[in-house]
Amino acid sequence: MARFGHIAGDHMLDLVNTVAWRLGGPERTESLRTFSDVIEWCAESDLISADEATTLHGLAARDGARAERERDRVAEARERAYATLLDGDPKAAADLAGMYRAAIAAADLVHAGDRWQWQDRDTGLHLPRHRIVRGLVTLTQRDDLDRLHQCEDAKCGWVYLDTSPRRNRRWCNTKDCGDRNRARAYYSRQKAKRDQP
Repeated sequence: MARFGHIAGDHMLDLVNTVAWRLGGPERTESLRTFSDVIEWCAESDLISADEATTLHGLAARDGARAERERDRVAEARERAYATLLDGDPKAAADLAGMYRAAIAAADLVHAGDRWQWQDRDTGLHLPRHRIVRGLVTLTQRDDLDRLHQCEDAKCGWVYLDTSPRRNRRWCNTKDCGDRNRARAYYSRQKAKRDQP
């Protein structure tokens, strides 16, 4: 069973959504609290294989401080992508580009099957970050980012690609934020009726 939300229409947007209640101030919650969480997210999102996950868990057990620094860097890359995509922040975009240069410097462009792809030279603690950063930059180059939308819940902040035919999706999840906001609106209307003289 998946631990993380996969509702955004792109794995890298799902990464952005590893912050719960992003706009909720003190309710904001980090889902990638440890490097093991990063490994699990990457495995769920098919960014790393089961063998790579096992190797990374072993490396993290031997150097916990470095693994924690890598977790911090993954969270930093995620936040730079959020600021780039949602705020149009040129400084965040420049930072993300710098991370990308480091990520591609650690890999080779190889022909695999019927396409070209980045192949990392080794499986070190930096591997999840490099694959994530390359994915985030690829995300910024999608041609359907006009469909990028943020949940209209006042505290949620999750993002997704609105692929609905009329482009009228309002909530990250209709059963969660959607139901809660519809119920809130209903009770507000009922209270307004009761309060009328």
